[in-house]
This record gives sequence, structure tokens and C-alpha cells, in this order.
Amino acid sequence: MLSQRTTAPREPRITRFNRVQLNYVTGSPTRTIIFGTIGSLLMMFGSFGVGWLAAASPLNTVGWIANIRYNVPGLVTSVVLVAVGGMMMTREWLRLSQKMPLWDAGSKKWTWAAIIAWSTPQLFAFPLFSRDMFSYFAQGRVMQSGLNPYEYGVSSVNNFFQYGADPMWAESPPPYGPVFLWIEQTVATIVGQNVDAGIYFFRFIAVLGCLLIAYYTPKLAQLHDINPTRTLWLVVANPLFIAQFITAGHNDALMTGLMVAGAYHAARWRNWKGGLTGTVLVTLAVAIKPLALVLLPFIGLLWAGRAASWPRKFSYWALVGTIFLALMAFMGWLNGLGFGWIGALSTTGGQHIWYAPSGGLGIFVGDLAHNLTGIDNATVRDGIGSIGKLIGMFLAVMIMFRGKDEDLLRRAGFALACVVAFSPMVQSWYLLWFIPFLAASGIRTGHQLDFYFLTTLFFMIYAIVDQLSVSPYLDTFDINMARLIAGVTTLAYSAYLLFVDPATRRVLRSKRRQSVFDLII
Repeated sequence: MLSQRTTAPREPRITRFNRVQLNYVTGSPTRTIIFGTIGSLLMMFGSFGVGWLAAASPLNTVGWIANIRYNVPGLVTSVVLVAVGGMMMTREWLRLSQKMPLWDAGSKKWTWAAIIAWSTPQLFAFPLFSRDMFSYFAQGRVMQSGLNPYEYGVSSVNNFFQYGADPMWAESPPPYGPVFLWIEQTVATIVGQNVDAGIYFFRFIAVLGCLLIAYYTPKLAQLHDINPTRTLWLVVANPLFIAQFITAGHNDALMTGLMVAGAYHAARWRNWKGGLTGTVLVTLAVAIKPLALVLLPFIGLLWAGRAASWPRKFSYWALVGTIFLALMAFMGWLNGLGFGWIGALSTTGGQHIWYAPSGGLGIFVGDLAHNLTGIDNATVRDGIGSIGKLIGMFLAVMIMFRGKDEDLLRRAGFALACVVAFSPMVQSWYLLWFIPFLAASGIRTGHQLDFYFLTTLFFMIYAIVDQLSVSPYLDTFDINMARLIAGVTTLAYSAYLLFVDPATRRVLRSKRRQSVFDLII
């Protein structure tokens, strides 16, 4: 009979491959944070040349700004700076995760250091990636004039075009709720005709939303036993988050912050206290942007409690709905606009984009039908887009009715994702509506994380290429040339990240990444 013997655990074998890998996944993140900050600074400097400015802005007449914005070498340099800077931030965001594979207690300070260092330059940048903040200012002037913005577009006030608003808003009602209309009016009243001051006010408001997200998303993660620091990195350190919620200053930041805060309180205290607080906060989110309505039924489910019967669920849905309607009616009475925001929901109708499934399908089928039968392609395209929206809403309702109680917030994230994914128009910042909920309930290392990396990379590239401000009065340079330079630069940098860079090219190789992780632990 063979005797039994115990042996000590075998030390991991240090191969040449693992030694090379460990050089990339260990060590201080200081260098990573510094290079990410350089990327953010490059974006900031580039924004002075191709960021958005209103025609009425005195900054247009500042000598050095005019020299950049109205000559070809300055514009080309600015485009390259924005493109390279954005890609550098994306790279260093990936590198930060490699430097902190365990996400231990010491990682929190590094993650916050990265967020602060990378975000600070964007506070001073000219608007990039969108000019929605100029529309906010113009809509505030409509409110200031005593007009109903749900009935009068921004063209109803003098010189609206000089203040930078997109012409699409000339006769269109804003798809925003009463609270954000008050914010717009307040900003317009404070700054008067100073559109630049107004833009930075709106950016400050967006930062408040970002702080809500940064505070509550890790708390949501802790409720799910998910590492809060890793969640903070996934959401708030993400360059797409910084670009869209700080640089572009979208009001979606405040809406999302209120949604996350409401979801946390409703999930943390599943009683009248949490339910009422969550309902009020999400109602305020709806009063910023009505899309937040999708979250309200899940607040009702959280309030109903675990193992609630269907009659109990329906009763709490009714309670949440009553509170919501009462609050919205009160706000509508205060500003005299009633429920005008309901009619404004159709403002974004008819918009489509090629990479959205229903949008791309609508474009293809619409053009095909037009070429074969002569039917109006817009009719076909809009019809397919409407079907896509209905499918997204149907799936969101199905998710509301089906699933485990412990997955309620994850289900809420998927419901929001369905509404986004099946819409014919998917803007890059739409992803940020639901990412906090999915990250807080767990994005696994492996294929889920790889998909998240690639999605972030795609939308960073598209945002950089799509929204550049180039004067239409230049004879030798136009917006298409700027987009070509930005596209070539970002795609070349992305190819370098994925296939050449000795650190980041390993990000999408899950087996090797896992082997190094095993070696470290």
C-alpha cells in the first residue's frame, strides 16, 4: 500500500511571457494617470480650435483663438490634438485596470486621482462632441421671454442663430421636463446675453450630476457585493463618460445621477422611506428628461418588497404612479406649462443613424424600396424606426414583469438598454443612461468586459469624428476634411492599441489575461 504524503503548493512557473506581462500589470499607476492627463490636456487645447463657439461669443475675436480657428494649420493641429488626446485617455483608462487587477483598498485613491486629473482640463475646454448646451441657453431665453417653450421654438427669440443653437431646435419643443426648463431659465437670467458664461454654468450643472453618479454608483455596487472601486473605474473614469457628461455637458448627467440616487435609496431601504425617496428622486429625473420614466416601475417593485404578490406589485405601481403624477402636476402648475412635456416627446422622432440596428435597417430598406418601387424612403425608414421603438418598449415591459427580485436593478439597466438599442437614433451618451446599473450589478471580466472596451472605443472614435466645429467660410478646408483627418488618426491609434501596443493588445486576449491574474494571486 502506497503511503500518503502531503506536498506544499507548487510555486507558479515564471515564464518569459509572464515576466513580460507582469511588467504591464504591476507597479504604480502614476505614469498611467500622468499620460491620461496629457491626453485630456491635448483635447482641451484642441477644443480651442474645433470646439463649438456661438457666433455672438466675444471669444471669436480673441487674437490667438481666431488664429487657430480660421487658418488651416491651426485647424489641422486642433483636430489631431482632439483625436490623439481622446485616444490617449482611452488607452490610459485601459492601462489603469491593468495596473490594479485586484482592485484592493489602495486602488480607490488611484481611481479618484485619475478621475479628477482627467476631468479637470475638460472643465475649461470649449464644448466638444455636441452643441446641446447652446440649445439649453436658447431655450432658457425662450422661458425668460415668458413664452411656452413647448409651443415656441428657439427661433422665437431675437438672434437665436447667433447664440449657437442647432437649427433643428428652431421650431421644435425641447424634450425636457419642467425642472430643467427652470434651470435653463435661471441660467439665462443670471448671465443675460453672455452665452459663454451660460455654457460654463450648464457644464457645472452636468458636473453635479456626475458627482451624484460617482457617489451613488459604488454604493449600488456594494448592495450587489460588487467591488465599488472597479465599478467607479468602469463608469466615471471612462473617457466616454468624461467626454459626454463633462466636455459636452449633457443634461443627461443630471438625469442619470438622480436615477442612480433614486435607485439606491429604493434598494437600500425597501420600505416607505426608501420607496418614497426613490420615487421623488426619479420623478425629478423625469422632470429633467422624461426617459427616466422607464425606471419608475422598478422603484415600485423595490418598494413592494421581496416575494411580493402580483396584487401587491400592482398596488405599489399605482402608488408610485400617483405620487409621480401629483408631483409633475404640481410642477406644471407652478410654471404654467402643465404636461406640455408629453407632447414634446415626439421632438426626436424621425431621427436615425446608421449604426443603430433599426436605424441602419431603416436606411437600407428605405433606399432599396425607393429604388425598386419609387416609394418615399423616409416613410419606410420612419416606419421601421417606429417598429424598433415599439420592440424596445415591449422588451422593457417584459423585463419589468419577468425576472428575479435580487436582479431588479440589473433588470432596470437592461430595460433602459432595450429602449436605447432598438431606437433608430443612438447617440454615444445614451449608453451612459444604463451603464451605471449594469456595472453596479456586475460586468464580468472576459467577454462582457471586452465588449464594453470595444463599445467605448467605437463611440469615442465616432464622437471625435462626428462633432467638430469648422468655419464654413474657409476656401481650402471644410468639415469633411476635418472628419477625414480625425477618422484616420483615431482609427490608426485604435489599430495600434489593439494589435501593436505591447500592453493594450493583450486586453482582449482573455486567456492570457486570466493566466496573469492567476499568477499574481
